[in-house]
Amino acid sequence: MCAFVSLISMKHAAVAQAQDMKAKPDSTMKDSIHADTAKGSLPPYEKIITEEAVSQSGLFTVHRIDNKWWFEVGDSLLGRDLLMVTRLAKAGADMRTGTGMGGYAGDQVNETVVRWEKGPKGKLFIRRMSYSEYAGDTTQAMFRAVAASNIQPIAAVFDVKAISPDSAGVVVEVTEYLDGDNDLLFFAPSAKSSLQLGGLQADKSYISAVRVFPQNIGIRTVKTYAKAPQQSLFDPTGALAGATTATVELSTSIVQLPAKPMQPRHADSRVGYFTVGYTDFGRDPQGVARVNLVKRWRLEPRDWAAYRRGELVEPVKPIVFYIDPATPKQWVPYLMQGVDDWQAAFEKAGFKNAIYALEAPTKEQDSTWSLEDARFSAIVYKASAVPNASGPSIADPRTGEILESHINWYHNVMRLLRNWYFIQGAPVDKRARRMTFDDELMGQLIRFVSSHEVGHTLGLLHNFGASSTTPVEKLRDRKWLEAHGHTPSIMDYARFNYVAQPEDNVGVRGLLPRLGDYDLWAIEWGYRLLPQYKDAEAETAHLNRWVIEKNEDPRLWFGHERNPDDPRSQSEDMGDNAMLASEYGIRNLKRVVENLPAWTKEPEKDYAALKELYDETMKQYMRYVRHVAKNIGGVYETPKTVEQSGTVYAVVPKATQREAVAFLNAQLFATPMWLVKPEIHALIGGNPVASVGASQQKLLGELLKPERMQKLIGAEAQLGADAYTLTDLVADVQGEIWKELQGSDPVTVYRRNLQKAYVNQLVEIADPAKSSGTPGGMMPPELAAMVNSRANIGNNDIPSVAKAYLRQLQRDIDAALPIVSESMTQMHLEDCRERIEKALDPKPYKK
Repeated sequence: MCAFVSLISMKHAAVAQAQDMKAKPDSTMKDSIHADTAKGSLPPYEKIITEEAVSQSGLFTVHRIDNKWWFEVGDSLLGRDLLMVTRLAKAGADMRTGTGMGGYAGDQVNETVVRWEKGPKGKLFIRRMSYSEYAGDTTQAMFRAVAASNIQPIAAVFDVKAISPDSAGVVVEVTEYLDGDNDLLFFAPSAKSSLQLGGLQADKSYISAVRVFPQNIGIRTVKTYAKAPQQSLFDPTGALAGATTATVELSTSIVQLPAKPMQPRHADSRVGYFTVGYTDFGRDPQGVARVNLVKRWRLEPRDWAAYRRGELVEPVKPIVFYIDPATPKQWVPYLMQGVDDWQAAFEKAGFKNAIYALEAPTKEQDSTWSLEDARFSAIVYKASAVPNASGPSIADPRTGEILESHINWYHNVMRLLRNWYFIQGAPVDKRARRMTFDDELMGQLIRFVSSHEVGHTLGLLHNFGASSTTPVEKLRDRKWLEAHGHTPSIMDYARFNYVAQPEDNVGVRGLLPRLGDYDLWAIEWGYRLLPQYKDAEAETAHLNRWVIEKNEDPRLWFGHERNPDDPRSQSEDMGDNAMLASEYGIRNLKRVVENLPAWTKEPEKDYAALKELYDETMKQYMRYVRHVAKNIGGVYETPKTVEQSGTVYAVVPKATQREAVAFLNAQLFATPMWLVKPEIHALIGGNPVASVGASQQKLLGELLKPERMQKLIGAEAQLGADAYTLTDLVADVQGEIWKELQGSDPVTVYRRNLQKAYVNQLVEIADPAKSSGTPGGMMPPELAAMVNSRANIGNNDIPSVAKAYLRQLQRDIDAALPIVSESMTQMHLEDCRERIEKALDPKPYKK
């Protein structure tokens, strides 16, 4: 979602080279150019920039003469940081990478910081700036050491063709540079690689336009590249696909960074913000330190005295989002509401009218307005089949100050919203029991996504932990939901309240996300100005005390989206008990399945919608069981500073883990026959045995993966008898999956598939070299060791437990075989016994 560059704090200069280049205008070079001019080596300005020139003045002056382009760079820009950002302006289907997310208009493909610098012999350099390291002020020895190892590279060089009439600038020709290919103005190497682009085809490329604005220069170029062959599993060399070309229009913006950098704010892991940062060699006398700064807009009060008195004050420059003129008119008000919703949050930070949306002016209203002008942020509407929206932003790499944002709104996000709300909301909201929602319902869904994406552009990360602070019983309490909503943060992925049951009579206000307590707090923490402190370092203690105080309220807790172990921080879950919440969710899914044929029926249409929504139901079901599974081997993480009491890490309680396994046994491993609807499969096709089996096998593989087993072993070593152990897990799962062995009942086809999957999973763990999932059913020991290196299962108790339970299962099968009469069950048990026997009696690998 966001492009990252190497960054630094505003109060710090870069390394020594960057400090030296914070240049005063280079009078020596200017004198040298004057001397060259006197000798006749440089022609007069009017000989270069003739009367035929079409000129534009702004950040710097741009001239066009016939098909040649000239930049006139003033001395005032020398040594000033310029941010170059490149996006796709237009792209075709040949730019798609197969992931569905790359190669669309509006996608960012490059970002870098540069400085103009006069060089010797009448040259003008572009130097690429890196702010990834800092080493204190220039008086420190470490500063000089780091500077010597971090010279800023010269990325481009131009011959000075003339000096400006007022001697305050130089003229260079940039035609060849704009016409060619480089990683400053066009694709970053990583973006070019991900889009599978090859070399530039110059004869099919050209400069489309250059537009000049007060704070930036907009460059439009059409580029044609060789397109790397598309690869597939069946043709890994790509030889069958054949090479082709890809033509794109690129929009490059050169933005001047603020002359007076904003005061930054140090990041805090207890409040979720995107960050910029750098490695500080001077901060820790015995090592290095990583410094992270939050990304936020610069808001300054019009009336400082009133702000200090605690009054609401308008900012000097509010945050304004323009709605792309290409947006369908019926959705414009809802997108605007998603922006305006954040006004209440900024009031907590002391600002009124700090953020709002406007419709972009028409050409007749303002012919100078452009989406390419860096002064304007926008919600950009993309006519794309991608079912998504995203909220990236461009920030000053020195301070984290957000300069502008273009929210990407893909047209097909509405299909995604319809499917989500149909599956999660239709049991409660009758308006969702159809394939085409009315404009008001779809508009409210659009509003929620708009508000979520705006939150990202304000600097906020996802808060996947927010919904876990809501008690499950409150998710069925209409009055409570009206007051609080189903999650404290719209930055969570708690899409809709799937826990509420039809009999609860919960209204739409209790079903849809909206700004909550955490969102108001996070904006207050990030945007409340503290003028009593002179810099970011000085305000850190105050902010820490503030966070400690606020964290007494569990609804203000932040759970990071990238935490793999904490079951409280999950995507698309809700409530403080995943087992109970998922049980309610499955009750509603059963209602959806029963009514799918009727709710998806449309005149003169086939059954594609029925298939799509049935598949979505299966996906939602698997989300519920995964929410539960993350509790097993889970570890709670609650970041704290040393001023706070309690632990940072805590193993999920034994009772909770046992409850999670019991849920999986009852809702997944006991065949979910409610998903098997012959009347639906008769219309959409498909094999219910295969689809149910695939779901069970996938989750079983995740449940019994070595990484999770390793966590259970570690927890037992830490907690002893209070831990839910690896043997507890295997015993509980094996007892359910193989419960038919306790009697003589036939084993159904669903259970036979599940039991084979279980045996294969334990066999793979017991002896990875004989995994049936590898080519030919075998692999060399050295390759098996490499495949399983993450958990290093050969050197711990994992294979021992797997073998022990395989032996137990073998004995149980031996005892059951004489009393089984059903032939298919007998063949199945004999097959499983043979697989176990081979695993427990491995033969040496033979090449």
